[in-house]
Amino acid sequence: MKRYPPAIRAFPHMIHGADYNPEQWLKWKDEIWQEDIRLAKQAGMNSLSVGIFAWSMLEPEEGEFHFEWLDEVMDLLAENGMKAVLATPTAARPNWLAEKYPEVLRMNDQRVRNLFGGRHNHCMSSPAYREKARIINTKLAERYKDHPALGMWHVSNEVSGDCHCPLCQQNFRLWLKEKYGSLDAINEKWWTTFWSHRYTKWEQIESPTRNWMGERDVHGLRLDWLRFTTDQHISFYRAETAPLKEITPDVPCTANLMADCEELDYYAYAKELDIVSWDNYPCWRGDEKGDVPIAIHAAFCHDLMYGLKRKPWFLMESSPSCTNWQPVAKLHRPGNLLRQSMQAVAHGSDSVQYFQFRKSRGSSEKFHGAVVSHEGTEKTRVYKDVCSVGETLKTLDDVVGTVKDGKAALIFDYHNNWALQDMRGALQERTAYRTEIEKHYAVLWKKHVPVEIIDQTCDLSTYKVVFAPMSYMLRGDFAKRVEAYVEQGGTFVTTYLTGYVDDTDLCFRHGFPGPLRKTLGIWAEELDSLYPEDENSIEWNGQSYRAHSLCELVHPETAKMLGQYGSDFYAGMAALTENVLGKGKAYYIAARTDEDFLSDFYQTVLDESGVSGVLKDQPFNGVSAQRRTDGEREYVFLMNFADTEKQITVDGESITLSPREVKLHTR
Repeated sequence: MKRYPPAIRAFPHMIHGADYNPEQWLKWKDEIWQEDIRLAKQAGMNSLSVGIFAWSMLEPEEGEFHFEWLDEVMDLLAENGMKAVLATPTAARPNWLAEKYPEVLRMNDQRVRNLFGGRHNHCMSSPAYREKARIINTKLAERYKDHPALGMWHVSNEVSGDCHCPLCQQNFRLWLKEKYGSLDAINEKWWTTFWSHRYTKWEQIESPTRNWMGERDVHGLRLDWLRFTTDQHISFYRAETAPLKEITPDVPCTANLMADCEELDYYAYAKELDIVSWDNYPCWRGDEKGDVPIAIHAAFCHDLMYGLKRKPWFLMESSPSCTNWQPVAKLHRPGNLLRQSMQAVAHGSDSVQYFQFRKSRGSSEKFHGAVVSHEGTEKTRVYKDVCSVGETLKTLDDVVGTVKDGKAALIFDYHNNWALQDMRGALQERTAYRTEIEKHYAVLWKKHVPVEIIDQTCDLSTYKVVFAPMSYMLRGDFAKRVEAYVEQGGTFVTTYLTGYVDDTDLCFRHGFPGPLRKTLGIWAEELDSLYPEDENSIEWNGQSYRAHSLCELVHPETAKMLGQYGSDFYAGMAALTENVLGKGKAYYIAARTDEDFLSDFYQTVLDESGVSGVLKDQPFNGVSAQRRTDGEREYVFLMNFADTEKQITVDGESITLSPREVKLHTR
């Protein structure tokens, strides 16, 4: 049986909760706190996240601590059978800390130190910040280690960003010394003879800038800065959680991520987390044409979060109504909140949580969606929608801990993304790695295929087919593992712009696709970049499909040509190839295409690989079907992303779904 234990020990339920800021209502606590707990319970909530931005209320002056108000909140939760996702308050520091220790404030890439304000504005290298974080986190852990409300630790908030201060520059150089050992090695790996940029002293190495005022053209430098920044965040997370894990070893720790953040390697960061969590804020439009692409993007993000550890995760934040920072703060349509919430559960979440529980009276989030509005009662449409989610989640105890168990994997690799952003060739800013990855994902999503999104470091052996579009950078032993995977019977599919550079962003000698040449059975000679008005075609299986943007000129060696270009000077050359290696096959798509080609070709690949969708042989009609399983039973979530009624057949049964309706089918 494939099932993970609940993240919160001895609490085998879907977590339903919200970010709660009781410290904002301390003046009216006798009136509001009890009422908030009543409203939360009535909405089916069993958890609240507290303390996320409470440092100035917990430690208003250095060394002066006030936990009495938090004691009351924790007791209220325990008395009502609820759990606390208790946060460390380090995402936003108190004013006294920045005033007394200015080193805690980040410095941008122009070498200008930030002023106090906002949040996520702390230097991860700062000894002062690390020490103050250790003190407050230790006190929290010691005070609440035996409290019955303590469910899990919420570490910081939405980790992101970098710092270019002298402390970080020093740590960067130490990080490089440990990685490379010598300046000669760095000069070779970064190819610094280019433009006479060779380093002769460690002190000459500076972090990259985003404009011409400093170094921006040594791609190996930028790659390593992003890797170093990821390691800085990991180091800070370890420092933050050290007292938590020592004092409360059985309480899980998480940090809420942002799936659209591309500046950190979340696969590396997630190794530190006991459970992955993230914040989902889709910009729903309210109609099928607008909502299907948004649903695909949200599903991709959910599956990315699942793929970080290949196990269930937590939806830590979502908006129960409009999201105030979006360009258009549109209201949820009736039924949309339940559908949005169940989409997360369908893709592996064991929780539905919101930002925020009660709307703030002031500052930048006073008009952000919330469970309880400024009106303050259960009379609102939004509150009733939250109650509907709560009622549904109460029926899903059997789903907690179940897995996706996908047999198809899609590779999205942060390092590859960083390298392509720096490529300085092809289509420049239109090379669009992530956009293309999501296009390939959309094809599989519309076929109801459970997809696990992994990176190049992940194990491939459990999958029948692995899709790896635009694998421009081949990291470590990835190419060898792909070769072994195919030889042992796996199916590997990749595209143009694969196998160009190694993990220090140096082009492979002897041509492309580098060490995948044997596996793919081709030699890629040239890459043609097309203007927006240009088109070519792939002629395959008796049909002609549009090719655009990028067309690679490849020569089959051991591969067989399946499709060819239809025009230009390379008409008749291979545009689609198949190479048999051992027990498996490797396919190469040499040009960028539209979804119609990918849909037809991927169906052939899926059929050959023995991978089927949750619903077989049913064209996409606005309804998405996703499944979770414990190895014996399958829980099939049917979600209508249209604003009209839809019908779909499941196991011979015709099921009707109203606009935005969700239904669960067990088999």
